[in-house]
Amino acid sequence: MLESLFNPHAIAVIGASADAGKVGHAVLHNLIRFKFNGGLYTVNPSAGEILGLKAYPKIGDIGRPVDLAIIVIPAKFVPASLRECAAAGIKSAIVISAGFKEAGKDGTLLEEELKKIGKEHGMRILGPNCLGLINTANDLNATFAADMLPKGRIGFFSQSGAMGIAIMDWAIGNDVGFSKFISLGNKADLSEIDFIEYFMNDPDTDLMLGYIEDVVDGRRFMEIAQKATKVKPVILLKSGGTEAGARAASSHTGALAGSDTAFEAAFKQTGIMRAQGVQDLFDTALAFSEGKIPAGKGLLVITNAGGPGIIAADTAERVGIELPHMTKESITEMAKRLPPNATVFNPVDVIGDATSARYAAVLEQAAKDPNVDGMLVILTPQAMTDVEKTADVVIASAKSTNKPVIASFMGEKRVRTAIDKLKAASIPNFSYPEAAVKAFKRLSDQGAWKNHQPEELVTSWYNFETAAETISGILKNGVYQVGEEEAMQILTYYGFQFPKRALVRTAREAARIASKIGFPVVMKVSSPDILHKTEVGGVRVNVKTPKEAEDAFTEITANARRIMRDAFIKGVMIYELVKGGKEVILGVTYDRTFGHMIMFGLGGIYVEVLKDVAFRIVPVARRDAVAMVNEIRTTALLRGARGERPADIDAIASYIVNLSCLVSDFPEIQELDVNPLLVMEKGAVALDARIIFKQPENK
Repeated sequence: MLESLFNPHAIAVIGASADAGKVGHAVLHNLIRFKFNGGLYTVNPSAGEILGLKAYPKIGDIGRPVDLAIIVIPAKFVPASLRECAAAGIKSAIVISAGFKEAGKDGTLLEEELKKIGKEHGMRILGPNCLGLINTANDLNATFAADMLPKGRIGFFSQSGAMGIAIMDWAIGNDVGFSKFISLGNKADLSEIDFIEYFMNDPDTDLMLGYIEDVVDGRRFMEIAQKATKVKPVILLKSGGTEAGARAASSHTGALAGSDTAFEAAFKQTGIMRAQGVQDLFDTALAFSEGKIPAGKGLLVITNAGGPGIIAADTAERVGIELPHMTKESITEMAKRLPPNATVFNPVDVIGDATSARYAAVLEQAAKDPNVDGMLVILTPQAMTDVEKTADVVIASAKSTNKPVIASFMGEKRVRTAIDKLKAASIPNFSYPEAAVKAFKRLSDQGAWKNHQPEELVTSWYNFETAAETISGILKNGVYQVGEEEAMQILTYYGFQFPKRALVRTAREAARIASKIGFPVVMKVSSPDILHKTEVGGVRVNVKTPKEAEDAFTEITANARRIMRDAFIKGVMIYELVKGGKEVILGVTYDRTFGHMIMFGLGGIYVEVLKDVAFRIVPVARRDAVAMVNEIRTTALLRGARGERPADIDAIASYIVNLSCLVSDFPEIQELDVNPLLVMEKGAVALDARIIFKQPENK
């Protein structure tokens, strides 16, 4: 579908100019300068000839088939020009012109018109307000950038033109080859989703890089990304890490969620690698330059200096990379060729006076060793170090194995020639061991993701029909926030367990029902108007006798009526007091890009103070639910720290999956908290819950 964009047989530049200071001149000049080999036409009603090409007054005057129009005219004239292109049978357009959505209300209306024209005529539009695109495979430079990218296997797109220019300059300066370069601009039509889908099947592209600021269609983004990352690595730099726009979050979950939280979850669930900054984006691209993916996460570090080896080992432990020892046979063979004071365990220290032969001895054995999935060669240029011969050894070793080989030749002047050799052989070299280890982690993650089999979404027991009837009744009454009783009722239909409970309306009834449930009990005010019961003095815990129950009823209701005079007080709920277990919180919030998200974290002060939580986009498979539990920093507390009994992780995962099913079935749920969920050694009991529904737009 995008062939006419990347591989046009003929291009028309609408707004081409003979004035070297105009963008229309720069675009045409690049097409000519870098020898685009198709038909090239210029459209400008005021010029007879531009850069040796005849200028046509209108696109329809060309009289020959044109695949791609590049539009560089004032914004107000673009819609009419697009209609002329459609009438001429042109199927793709690059709108470089600015003055659209980014310029305010009038520009937004113009951009909407572009979208409408594109849909009506089946025309794909890149931009507006973009830099253009480059396809190095056919020497197409349809941008106003100053240079051409080297040929390579990286496909890149950027929502920011300035960021795109910076990436181009880095690529040219470091001689990093690209297959395609796309400036997305305002994304009136074509977006990062379309280009991820295109690159997935592009024979010229092995690796996808991108800079994005937002995503319009989160669901389609995830669907395409999940497919693409199974085929090729996708590394994205996402800016805008704060919640865009003020939002009144009514629940714990809503308060802890933000736009960046949703993107983080989406990336994890789709196998996208997120660059933590521009340097990390470059480093990750470099890591994949060799084109090899490790079978596991076992890295062998080889160094001629102890300090850098220790730094590499520390980094490996922090990021989750293993440093396995080689087999006994490998160690024995290595020891024969290394001096007695060399360290043959991992990291392997070949000592400061190491020759290239010592590196060769270790690399040769590592390539055959079943415990090793990849090798990191660290070299510091000491007086006796044969830097260039060591680079030759690394290159030869890399050619002889399918395992990735990464280098960290540290320094500048004395290692420059060797680094150039490594680069020419597509061996990634990093200035410091930390970056090299993190790069191997990216490779390992990609290998694990490719082997990650999709999990069928299954749910535990649930009762959709009864839940639908209950929710329908609540919404018909114009109620959009429900507390414990109604929320517990709905969650019960989706497998949640709650303590024994009952509603009482008098002090005497409170004493009788509490005795029946069994002391001690918990008592809470029951009112659809009071969601934060503690704040109005509406909660009493550890009520031990009938007399205490009567007194608690009187006090709770009096407090509620005094502080919230207009609230409707139904009575007081009495709950069985459940002891023991670990408190966790489960929640749901709604993200405008990706839809519902599930949250998990430790309850109580941990969620309030530490904000130690994990999120996933709905639907959440069981494997992802377990990953959420393992992801929080305090997960060790659930697994039985310091001799405590462990919590039932399977029960937590089941409840996460059930919550995912609930909000998939009832998208009208906007936010939901189960807090706390008390997790025992076997099973779990929810002690409190509340649900917030979306209100109709006209309310």
